Amino acid sequence: MSSVNLCPCGTGRAYTDCCGPLHAGARPAPTAVALMRSRFSAFAVGDVDYLLTSWHPDTRPADLTLDGTITWRRLQIVDTDAGDEADATGVVEFRAQYVHGDGRHILHERSRFERVKGEWRYVDGEIFE
Repeated sequence: MSSVNLCPCGTGRAYTDCCGPLHAGARPAPTAVALMRSRFSAFAVGDVDYLLTSWHPDTRPADLTLDGTITWRRLQIVDTDAGDEADATGVVEFRAQYVHGDGRHILHERSRFERVKGEWRYVDGEIFE
């Protein structure tokens, strides 16, 4: 399998077997980490509709424009707190590496997730400098 077909979220699985079905609405993310990974992949592939759908309705922006000059490179899950299939809430701390202009950068965030009508949604996050 070539790296072109690998999911951007870093699981090593094919996009069509990993985040692709979530983006297509074929199934919901089973855990907060799975939603976090699928959101990273959505940023990487430019799927604005999925990003907005995966946002909690109380914190979702009215619209979203992605910066086409950013290339998302790698996702590292740092820590989790709850967010499993039986939980109502969860927290996922991650580092996302990206390239913007001529520099490499890292977004380090601790994100909160909550189930809405049984499906995980991104609520908000605390960004670390």
